[in-house]
Amino acid sequence: MTEPEASEARADSVRALEAEFGELITHFRRILLENANRVSPGMLPGAYKTFTTIARCEQVTVSALAERMLTDKGQISRTVRELEGLGLIERSADPSDGRSFLLRLTPLGHERLAEARLPQEGLLLTTLADWSIADIDNLTHLLHALASGVTPSR
Repeated sequence: MTEPEASEARADSVRALEAEFGELITHFRRILLENANRVSPGMLPGAYKTFTTIARCEQVTVSALAERMLTDKGQISRTVRELEGLGLIERSADPSDGRSFLLRLTPLGHERLAEARLPQEGLLLTTLADWSIADIDNLTHLLHALASGVTPSR
């Protein structure tokens, strides 16, 4: 294969990957909307994403949450108040900074999140049931490399 042919083949492959990511993003948006509604009917996907980010961090300040989510601190503060009002998260004083608060899920928040995720976790397990563990691990490794902007090690 000539260099121009190889370059075009690579571009075609990248375009095909981009199209598949588009389909995957649409699929995950649907899942986020469904999960958000299972946590609290009418919850917006953005609030659900904030909620799950707090869960992943275990405890986080509003500033760190806004930075991590690449979102305006004011918007995060409004969403945090909404999640607090639903009893899903709580705030406590940050021992390292008296002006700041740490956010964490409440027991109700943990319970609702587990219930919301259950249908998709089962679906993913079913979808991947015939995949080898090596293939699942390889996909995980490749996605991490792509998200990190590095060339995957072999």
